Amino acid sequence: MQYIYKITGGDFKNAGNASSAVKKILSKLNVDHSVSRHIVVALYEAEVNIVAHAYSGTIEVNIDDLRIHIILDDKGPGIPDIKKAMEEGYSTASPMVREMGFGAGMGLANIKRNVDKLLISSEPGKGTKVELIHYLKPDTN
Repeated sequence: MQYIYKITGGDFKNAGNASSAVKKILSKLNVDHSVSRHIVVALYEAEVNIVAHAYSGTIEVNIDDLRIHIILDDKGPGIPDIKKAMEEGYSTASPMVREMGFGAGMGLANIKRNVDKLLISSEPGKGTKVELIHYLKPDTN
């Protein structure tokens, strides 16, 4: 199964809508609640990153019997130093974003804690691609 969501940068009113939709899908598919919670937490963090940092983006969710593979692809400033961005507490969020309660610098680290695999590629000035992979069967890692 494949689901695609379009995300608009700066649209905090709708931030989390894709994550909520995926949570409902996983519930209907009877995915274990613990697994679902991890996936939705990671997806929400990644979705908010698009809203907070990019101009626009897409989220592609692919679900099969073995894994859930989510690809977030944004058009935005990119991440100049991915290693630095992975450090807890490091943030490039604007003051406005921080005033809204986002941008604490925990997003990427929290994503990594909640999925089996996190892949990030970015080109400054063009955008960022983030892949979240969570295996549904333990022997498929």
